[in-house]
Amino acid sequence: QVQLVESGGGLVQAGGSLRLSCAASGRTSSSYNMGWFRQAPGKEREFVAVIGWSGGAISYAHSVTGRFTISRGNAKNTVYLQMNSLKLEDTAVYYCVAGSGNIYELRRGRGDYWGQGTQVTVSS
Repeated sequence: QVQLVESGGGLVQAGGSLRLSCAASGRTSSSYNMGWFRQAPGKEREFVAVIGWSGGAISYAHSVTGRFTISRGNAKNTVYLQMNSLKLEDTAVYYCVAGSGNIYELRRGRGDYWGQGTQVTVSS
């Protein structure tokens, strides 16, 4: 079992930055591919970014490419999402996910474990 705890959400003005963190704990948590999804009010959950267990494989949604950066901590059991140039449409609950499959499966939402989510609100 792996537990995921997100932090770092909040209220920020458009154009600002936030850094989300996701701490994974439990058995072999550092060997999972990890990523971020988000869900805006009235919309389906959507893929944001994923990173391989070693940090070598990374993929982003087109909507955040060039603005968001995903990374892993040295111990590999923490994943970060640096969000710059935030837009109103980035407002959502952001979820951390961990998966034992490949990152392409994780991109499609096929994760084994999900966090509770952290709210990000971008204001004008």
